[in-house]
Amino acid sequence: MVLQIDQLDSNTFTSTLLFNADFESGNIGKVKQVSDIEYDIWLRPDSANDRHRLWFHFAVSNAQPGQRVILNLINFSKIKSLYRNGASPVVRSLQRPQWARIPSSNIFYYISPRHKKRYVLSIAFSFDSADDVYYFAYSVPYLYSQLQTYLDHLEAQDYPFLARTLLGESVEKRRLDLVTITSPTSDVFEKKTIVITSRVHPGETPSSWVCQGILGFLCSDHPRAQQLRATTVIYIIPMLNPDGVVLGNYRSNALGFDLNRQWRDPSPTTHPTIHLTKLLLSRLNPHLYIDIHAHSTQPNTFIYGNPTESPPTVDDDFVRVMKGAVRGFDLEGCRWDRDEGKRGTGRR
Repeated sequence: MVLQIDQLDSNTFTSTLLFNADFESGNIGKVKQVSDIEYDIWLRPDSANDRHRLWFHFAVSNAQPGQRVILNLINFSKIKSLYRNGASPVVRSLQRPQWARIPSSNIFYYISPRHKKRYVLSIAFSFDSADDVYYFAYSVPYLYSQLQTYLDHLEAQDYPFLARTLLGESVEKRRLDLVTITSPTSDVFEKKTIVITSRVHPGETPSSWVCQGILGFLCSDHPRAQQLRATTVIYIIPMLNPDGVVLGNYRSNALGFDLNRQWRDPSPTTHPTIHLTKLLLSRLNPHLYIDIHAHSTQPNTFIYGNPTESPPTVDDDFVRVMKGAVRGFDLEGCRWDRDEGKRGTGRR
């Protein structure tokens, strides 16, 4: 990927940062140095789809110790953002590899007159080392290669209740993994079936972290995990859109399709991961299907589900279980509907 860097003159500024997004899940498209301390950054749109610009993940080097800068991300495709409500991007460096949230006092999300009244996310940041490389991201990344390493680790444990198979491949020939978890018993056909999928939208990285947590829990010695393995067969597809993840897209696959709008009639050529997953769902007819997402504008933990005659209330056992088990579960944020605009989604 060629990153375009604009500046007025090579001698105009006393120092110039170096920007890079040429790595797995990296995304910025253009950088313009405005002054010694300020840079305007444009996001690269999704592959073959210029409607979606939200995910960013880039590296910065050539900083001076104590150098203070303002980084302006100026072409988001969405106006609403949790950055308005105290959320903040994350940062790490080679010397401090653990991702950390940038303090909310250093984050400004506002309408900028200088940027044609666009909504701009400005990050005020101070570098502390000249020899380090700093990475900034929309939220904590979870890479395709990271998933492969984790699944390799699970396989290496040689659990008798876990099987990893190749369900198929993406457009760009990356693995569509299927993990099956159940206790090896003779009554397997009498067990209930659960299917869990995740990461159909590449920029929704929390969904992968939740999915990895589910995998880790189901493989643990926790009594509830043992009970689930004994009574159910659980099929997990951890990453429905591996190409989009690698390419640094926000919502689309390599061909520009939002895969979570293709469930009604998925193509084996242009939407192969959805096509294969739908075949699996049709064959299994599961008792429960869970598709894990994250949300860019709504806080807390919630469910978008199929309509019911009487949606859950605060008095229902289901809600009590969710409130007890899931941090930040928000019943008011849940939806139980037949929204026609969502007919191509997994949940519909």
